[in-house]
Amino acid sequence: MSTITEIAQELKDIKEKIILVYAFNATGKTRLSVEYKNITKNPNNGRHSGVYYNAFSEDLFVWDNDEPHNNENIKLDIIPSSLNQFHSLLLDTDILEETLSLYQPRYKFKLNLYEDEDREKGIHSIKFYLSDENTNPIKISRGEERIFIWCFFVALFETDSWAGIQDAHFFIDDPVSSMDDHNIFLTAESISKLIEDSFPKKKIIVTTHHIGLFSILYDRLCKGEKSDKYKKNSNFFMLKRQEEELTLKPFGKEVFLYHLHLLQVLSEAKKELFTFHFVLLRQLLETIASFFGTSQLKILLRQIAVDDPENTILKINSLSHKNVFIPKVSEMNEDEAKTFNEVFDKLISKYNFKF
Repeated sequence: MSTITEIAQELKDIKEKIILVYAFNATGKTRLSVEYKNITKNPNNGRHSGVYYNAFSEDLFVWDNDEPHNNENIKLDIIPSSLNQFHSLLLDTDILEETLSLYQPRYKFKLNLYEDEDREKGIHSIKFYLSDENTNPIKISRGEERIFIWCFFVALFETDSWAGIQDAHFFIDDPVSSMDDHNIFLTAESISKLIEDSFPKKKIIVTTHHIGLFSILYDRLCKGEKSDKYKKNSNFFMLKRQEEELTLKPFGKEVFLYHLHLLQVLSEAKKELFTFHFVLLRQLLETIASFFGTSQLKILLRQIAVDDPENTILKINSLSHKNVFIPKVSEMNEDEAKTFNEVFDKLISKYNFKF
């Protein structure tokens, strides 16, 4: 049994570059990220050595509803913080728009500087609007807001602005709160890309209460097509609480049942199929394949007697690429739907899943 400070020190001492931690809500994940920040500060000048995404990150974004003018200039303000010094690269590139495009937003946005337009002060606020033809400010939903804030931080993570300053690690605490299942999967995609872009230069710690997110990342790192690159430099834990004492327990070879949830989502989606459903289908195949001890999806497709496994896997790979999300969601054509339905229906027939 350990204190939160001792758990943070345990994480700091772990040699692997990728650490996933599963914990129930109210276990202390956010406190752990704060404590990790404290013990990893530069002892000479007190500066942060890494970058963090947690509940406090979301608190930096506050709506100004412009009530005196009937919401005429409603906007999302950003409370000044040490991160403002890194905002400028978001103004010079499309990285935030590209990151957000994964989630298919139904709005556009504009990043606003302070009135004196001093870029070193960072971004003052964000204006949201429906289209280039309709630029009246709008207030996006709470779920859309959380996705935007997450993408804002991912975009910051992926810029080079941290070089030599706060580039030792990324600590990501529960980025999927209040997200639906599709967006949780997309968030796993964005974390996977962040890992790929940052490994092995930076240590990445992800804590989550969502077993699905943990499962996807676990399978990608241990059984996925690029697992040889990551699995020897990854570690997995469960954070448990008993009264005021905490334990960081290594995961063994636990099996997760996320595939049953994906089956439910895809079964319902068959009523109206979009190309992004191939991303979910691919994850379903990867998860099931991992249960059988293989990362080769082609082997699984042969086992379920898909007519043309080689061309089917090429099509799935192509349609589950991130560019399928840009610039908007597209409905599957007849050939794509036929491929999707063949794979999904034969999975159900072969393994008789109950969900």
